[in-house]
Amino acid sequence: MAAWSGVTIRQLFRHVIADRMPGCRPPQAVMLFGPEIDPYRDDRSFLADFYNEILHQDTCRPATADGLALVAALAVDERTPARQRFQAVDLLFSAATVAERHLAETWPATPQHADPDSEARARSAVQAHVPDLLTRWSAECPAVRLALAGLAVVFPTDRTLPALTPRLRTFLHQHPQGADIGDYVRFVLVLAAQDEDRILAATEKLTDAYWTGTARGVPTRARALHLLGQMLTRVGTGLTRGPAAQ
Repeated sequence: MAAWSGVTIRQLFRHVIADRMPGCRPPQAVMLFGPEIDPYRDDRSFLADFYNEILHQDTCRPATADGLALVAALAVDERTPARQRFQAVDLLFSAATVAERHLAETWPATPQHADPDSEARARSAVQAHVPDLLTRWSAECPAVRLALAGLAVVFPTDRTLPALTPRLRTFLHQHPQGADIGDYVRFVLVLAAQDEDRILAATEKLTDAYWTGTARGVPTRARALHLLGQMLTRVGTGLTRGPAAQ
């Protein structure tokens, strides 16, 4: 990243999107290609506004699905710093699981700001980008690999699921059960096994011990993705502050 020294994240994102999406761009791209004078005080304030413009306060709107193309383009480009690649994959995970996570939080009531059509379109948009994201596994840092593992179990296939165990073996050896990364990796592997009884047992065990739980009447997949989202956020906070994200 030395070649981009002194360049703001907004400027870097603009270069990436200009190269990867030279034609028609989604409306959220105006935040990158607006006035030359950068209106943002710092990278953090820009990122917060940019990601919120796409997934507004963790809810999907009609334009969300289109905006996710920007996020996916940033996630697969080497010029995007590892920390922001992790954040991009994490946002894709969030967009793909909005409906289930919110259902788990509000059960048995309907989520207040639910937009089923927009949520379905966002989920389909993320799914379309998953193959390209997963092909980057060998080139990615540990933090992004963990985020990709979470995305893989949201969209399981006969190819991706058997590959997860060997791909995550290093994490299993290095991070014991009871540590944030260790628990996250083991839970991903439980989800990959697609055994609903095991998933339910693991979800209840982990939420009873460490995490914000959900009502027992919530469908198992919704409970599990609600938990996985919490775990990914915590794992990412630790990894993106340390050398594993470099």
